[in-house]
Amino acid sequence: MKDIQYLVSQLARNKNTFQELLEDRTAEEYQWKKQKENWCLLEIVCHLYDEETHDFRARIQHIFSSPDTAPPAFNPVAWVTDHHYMGQDYEQKIHEFLKRREHSIEWIQGQLTSNWSEVCELPGYSQRSARFYLANWVAHDLLHIKQITRVNYDFLAESTNISLAYAGEWT
Repeated sequence: MKDIQYLVSQLARNKNTFQELLEDRTAEEYQWKKQKENWCLLEIVCHLYDEETHDFRARIQHIFSSPDTAPPAFNPVAWVTDHHYMGQDYEQKIHEFLKRREHSIEWIQGQLTSNWSEVCELPGYSQRSARFYLANWVAHDLLHIKQITRVNYDFLAESTNISLAYAGEWT
């Protein structure tokens, strides 16, 4: 249970990091893309909201309630167009995501005594435990924190048209 509490604390910490990285951006900033195929901040926020709603917490809840059945399938790539990411209100979506994260953290804290080793079958994959999904939820956050930081760095480089090499090398 100690690792579950650690992972929950990381979700809470990441919530604060997302808030700091994403709030108070201009439309130019949150709609900017380095290349057409890259995601802008608005698309990232919408994706985070959808993941919070349809993926990690939903899969953990499914394991706890129906471990003998596969969780519903979804397609995060299709969400970009299906959920009209570029037509969403950026500030509202941040607010909704952060609120949804608060509810997720509260829900998980109410599940601390649940069997986090409980597994379910996922077609095409081996059995996955609730603990597996929780750890990957934190990892997913970290990947998007890195992505947001990269978008912010690239925006700074392009908008200032100043060499940022003095700051150090991006790796």
